[in-house]
Amino acid sequence: MSEETLAGVPSVHISPEGIFKYILINVTDSGDASKAVVRGFSDCEWHADIFDREEKVFKKLGLRAECPGGGRIEHNPEKKYLKVYGYSQGFGKADHAQSKRILATKYPDYTIEISDDGY
Repeated sequence: MSEETLAGVPSVHISPEGIFKYILINVTDSGDASKAVVRGFSDCEWHADIFDREEKVFKKLGLRAECPGGGRIEHNPEKKYLKVYGYSQGFGKADHAQSKRILATKYPDYTIEISDDGY
């Protein structure tokens, strides 16, 4: 059941537009199965706010979550453009290349750029 639950977790859940903080989350079931997901919400002031919100969701599903890092996302749906950059003061910098690969699964027709510049 846990692997099926893990498979049902969306890989990407981000705000529909704007510039906002995001985190990469490694979600693990009770066995060895894991999945990396991207979460970013414009209504969250801190990266930890995103993690706290999502961790509650995963716990209800019987899953564990850890955050290896974060940054920011610029999302412009009109231009079909995403930019992944920056870092989290609390969690450190996410692997933006991994985040880009995950975002591309939901936004295959977008231009997605990554940068280590900016906060």
